[in-house]
Amino acid sequence: MNKRYIDLEVTEGTYVPPVRLDYPEENPYEGMYKPVYDRPYPAIDASYPYVDDSWQNRLRIWFGYHVVLQILKVFVLYVKYGLRYKGRGYLKQYKAALKGGAITVSNHCYRHDCASVLSAIGASHRTRIPMFAPNFRTKDQFYLRIIGGIPIPPVEEGLSAMKAFNGAFDEFHKRGYWFHIFPEAKRWDWYKPLRPFQKGAFTMAYKYGMPIVPCAVTYRPRTGVYKLFGKADEPLITVVIGEPIMPDTTAPRAVETMRLLDVTHQKICQLAGIKKNTWPSSL
Repeated sequence: MNKRYIDLEVTEGTYVPPVRLDYPEENPYEGMYKPVYDRPYPAIDASYPYVDDSWQNRLRIWFGYHVVLQILKVFVLYVKYGLRYKGRGYLKQYKAALKGGAITVSNHCYRHDCASVLSAIGASHRTRIPMFAPNFRTKDQFYLRIIGGIPIPPVEEGLSAMKAFNGAFDEFHKRGYWFHIFPEAKRWDWYKPLRPFQKGAFTMAYKYGMPIVPCAVTYRPRTGVYKLFGKADEPLITVVIGEPIMPDTTAPRAVETMRLLDVTHQKICQLAGIKKNTWPSSL
């Protein structure tokens, strides 16, 4: 048994999928998804079009949200994974506060978790998602682009590339876009404990004064007719949306960034039915 599961405590009725992978026990940011980087893609440097207002790109993203994502919802999210939602009332309750954009944050636990969260919040094509740049050279490159993925420049491209990337998100914020971020960084399929968060999402929330909408991708056992559409050891999915967390931009940046991180980590644990988590909120 993975040691992170031994002391894990969950609330009554919370489903924990069987441990079927050799999850790392010490490094929470170790990659487990091993993609094949075999597709051509432009260099992700200072010249990359992080804000692409071409009609081709605008059409691609609009089509992605309003056609591809809708088909994905029906045949993959709803049929294969039995996707359900909880907590959507918070989106109506805080509609005014969320009008200028918000940052959704969730655990990163299966291939379609991003699409599941976007579907849960009723995201439009005005959503952008910072993503690991090499994944744009995999078979998923079209999928990543149409759901609003923006590659994070590799470190070796230097400060000019990161400046261009940050400038793009300045522009997206001015336009009232929503952002989605996985602060666990790497995907661990069907993992239950919540791993430590990196600071990027919370630094961005402080910088822009954007509310954070915590979301937990949770599991249900595969039962009934759903056994016909997926592997027996793959759970069904429920996305639980929490009450938005507002940044205090009058507080010192470093202090408020860590407060947002800690509060969001605790809230997602609560939404996921975790009473005692076995990772700290950050490293």
